[in-house]
Amino acid sequence: MIINERVKGLAEQNERVVKQHFAFFGQGNLPDALELFAEDVDFQSPVTKNPPEEISWAKPRYSKKDVALFFKELSEKIQVKKMEAMFFTCQNDRVIVEGRNGGVVKATGRGYEHDWVMVFTLQDEKICRARHYYDTADIVAAFRD
Repeated sequence: MIINERVKGLAEQNERVVKQHFAFFGQGNLPDALELFAEDVDFQSPVTKNPPEEISWAKPRYSKKDVALFFKELSEKIQVKKMEAMFFTCQNDRVIVEGRNGGVVKATGRGYEHDWVMVFTLQDEKICRARHYYDTADIVAAFRD
């Protein structure tokens, strides 16, 4: 029973960290959102082996500094209009989040919206692995005139 309580407590703690990450991001507070990542994080958004050229930010990142560059490159090309984290599922060191976001491609003024799933792995209250799964087709279409 004590082990179950400990596992439940770990899952709840990890969920709080991920929810805080989304809260910081939603407030436009990127520095504090980045502080919740481990120094040597394994980060992929979107997870794809063949990224479309329009989505130049789609490459693996392996440090907190790389993740900051991801957000910089993304924000140079996309204006995020909404980011909704709707459902959280937590077990041990993993937090799975289902959500939806939408934005506008700055070069074309065209909008997009899509559903996504993110899987976070945490260690010592830091995000050490992040995977962001979404269909890139809607964003690619918004890049085209």
